Amino acid sequence: MSDAYTRPIDDGAATTTALPNFAPPPAGEPTTSSAPAAKDPAERRKWSSDLRFMLVVLAAIVALFLAFALLIAFSPTGAAISALAIIAAPIATMVAAYYGISLALRQVKDARDTAAASEARARAAEQTARESDAWAAQMESGLRVAVAKLKAGAQDTRDVERAAGTPDDFF
Repeated sequence: MSDAYTRPIDDGAATTTALPNFAPPPAGEPTTSSAPAAKDPAERRKWSSDLRFMLVVLAAIVALFLAFALLIAFSPTGAAISALAIIAAPIATMVAAYYGISLALRQVKDARDTAAASEARARAAEQTARESDAWAAQMESGLRVAVAKLKAGAQDTRDVERAAGTPDDFF
């Protein structure tokens, strides 16, 4: 693998995470739950943004309801209906804008999370490729040593070379 196409690796980012211990704890030690708690910050943020949106929509509905109640209470004339339209349009626009902005922010956050996960997978793949290259180099070195020892002992190496799948001019 060429170094020209690799990213610099931060040792802190390339470390693997430990797997959870599924063995039961020794007697006398309290057990800890490995299930994610509902109080996780990401879960709390999601609920918080959904709750905020519901509150904005609820406030808009209440404002429109009050406007309709006032219209009915003070005789529905053409001017009153026009006034209600003037009141309702900005409220509906604000609710739609708030929804659009919150949706866009959520999509940006999801895209960032996906990009971070992709970067982590790419780093892991590069590390695996480096390890595979190192392993292949060790195997090639071992094969060369084995062939050299066989040749030094006046043994035929043709079967070993065929089994290794090397070209005729490899050794």
